[in-house]
Amino acid sequence: MIRSLRLAVLGTLAAVALATSATACAGTDSDSNTLTVGFVVDPSWAQIPVAADTGLFDKQGVKVKVVNFSSGVEALQAMSAGQVDITTAADVPTAAALTHAPSLRIVGDGSRWQGSKIVARRDAGISSVSDLAHKSIGTPLGTSAAYYISNALATEHVDARLVQVSPSAMVTAIGQRNVDAISIFQPYQAQAITALGGDAIELTGGTYSQHSLFLSSESAISSKKEAITKFFAAVRDAGTALSSGSSDAVTAVAKATQLDAGLLRSVLSEFDFTLQLDPGLATSLQDLAEWARSEGNIDAKAVLPDYGARLDTQFVTG
Repeated sequence: MIRSLRLAVLGTLAAVALATSATACAGTDSDSNTLTVGFVVDPSWAQIPVAADTGLFDKQGVKVKVVNFSSGVEALQAMSAGQVDITTAADVPTAAALTHAPSLRIVGDGSRWQGSKIVARRDAGISSVSDLAHKSIGTPLGTSAAYYISNALATEHVDARLVQVSPSAMVTAIGQRNVDAISIFQPYQAQAITALGGDAIELTGGTYSQHSLFLSSESAISSKKEAITKFFAAVRDAGTALSSGSSDAVTAVAKATQLDAGLLRSVLSEFDFTLQLDPGLATSLQDLAEWARSEGNIDAKAVLPDYGARLDTQFVTG
């Protein structure tokens, strides 16, 4: 069963993520006008490289040090360890992390993405979601990509085997035929499709669309409130540039994600980059946390937090 195979390695994964994050950056800067920002290298938070490369952070008068992470799980571990002032993470790992990190606050919803796909191999005999039955599917467990494939399989009543594959190894895993299909966020999704070429089958399913969040801690919010305000002003301007298809914005994201600029234009069009923080997000996080608990991602006895109380709307509203 999917559940029995899913996250038996979650404890190990979390420990590895913590170790990875701890070595990724030595700590935050004491300067109240300098922010250390964890960036999951994904077009979902394209505003960060755009603001950094096109001078929008400088225009707002805030110094930003960007630290890259391959997944929200790693980035959230760094946030919990006090290694960054702000981090990016999708809604699925955030819902789980907030159950054991009471000081974390969601301070913005950077984008919404409805472009998730299952990338499968044609030569594995796959042409529909139902063909995934008893196949191996690579995904980084505990992430939004894992939730997407789980939701898609459950909707179609398909039983498949989920295999832990890190984001950076995803293209190799599918390209070398180590798995039959993958579920992964951008830019790895687009890279996998390109690597497979004519052998790629793109499938959709389920009901999930990703919220790409910004989080901070109570201490960072207290000590760096003005800098965080400036940060989001720059992020908002970067979102406007992305929505307009600015060539400079596309170039900045291409540099950060290593995606071809032509391909990236298509990828970016899948996102709504309007900066917001809708109170209804709390209900979605509650649903995701309940799923995570049912799957064993969160301890069955864990008390879920009041997600509405974890939304700090002083920087972003609506």
